Amino acid sequence: MADNPIRYLSETGEPLSELPLSHEELLKGYRALARARWFDEHAMLLQRQGRLGVYPPFRGQEAAQVGAALALEASDWVVPSYRETGVLLSRIPMSQILLFWRAHPRGWHFKPELRTLPPYVPIATQLPQAVGLALASRHLEPWAVLSFIGDGGSSEGDFHEALNMAGVFQVPLVVILQNNGWAISVPTSRQTRAKRLSERAKGYGIRGLSIDGNDLVAVWVETRKALEAARAGEGPTLLEAITYRVAPHTSSDDPGRYRSEEEVAPWLQRDPLLRMKKLLEHLGLWSEEEEAKLQHELAEEFDAAVAEADRADLPQPWEIVEHVFARMTPAQQAAWEALHG
Repeated sequence: MADNPIRYLSETGEPLSELPLSHEELLKGYRALARARWFDEHAMLLQRQGRLGVYPPFRGQEAAQVGAALALEASDWVVPSYRETGVLLSRIPMSQILLFWRAHPRGWHFKPELRTLPPYVPIATQLPQAVGLALASRHLEPWAVLSFIGDGGSSEGDFHEALNMAGVFQVPLVVILQNNGWAISVPTSRQTRAKRLSERAKGYGIRGLSIDGNDLVAVWVETRKALEAARAGEGPTLLEAITYRVAPHTSSDDPGRYRSEEEVAPWLQRDPLLRMKKLLEHLGLWSEEEEAKLQHELAEEFDAAVAEADRADLPQPWEIVEHVFARMTPAQQAAWEALHG
């Protein structure tokens, strides 16, 4: 395996080879990146205003999420962890995402036809379920499953058990491992001596690749290839998207306590949004007028989503136990009756 991750763009946004995406796709990708960035920055502002709960920002990781989401087909399932709001934006109404991060019951479950599970907050528990969902495609209808995990989550037992089972049964699963350098305050170097986390795929007998997670083109193209292989019955793939968490772990974190500004600075220069914008400018596909128009559209969409979320009915206390299982257990039933009064 090569030491260098797969990339199609230089850090200054210049093509390193012929790009396997059309101009229309590149424009679509940039708009999706900008939309994700707008949501993330303004969600943090809402949290500071007390209008959102604890929020895990993904600034700097947009390409690793948006690029993967762009590779999906409508029949595919998405099984996210808690930081994949950038992926949810491709399928879930923005107002419902806001309600999810307000811990409002209206944000807890997504319409089945959207084929997207709510974000998993317990670390790595989504992966065994993603394997089961992929295995179910053999008995129901053909689909592929796209799931996500962080470098910290890849140190959990559920990660290894799930990837081993995925390899044994050759299920149609693609796992995006966002290696953003940190598991809260623990650097990747304190979690493993492996130079590339994608090398772990060899132990499960599956494909493993490392890609530049700040290169939207690389993420989109390689995820698309992996999903096509999964749908063709060629088994799972582990894609390590090498990126960096330039933002705090969550809105309640202070990263200044465990890392320096000097460490973060180089990654600010590798901003995936700026990289794509420079590419479009290089190709003559973008202008400041178009940028201003896009920013205006994003502001209008976000404000409308906030207004819609604000109109949601206040949740009732008993709703907290209504959506845990398909059928309430006796203990939950008792709790529901007590809360219902």
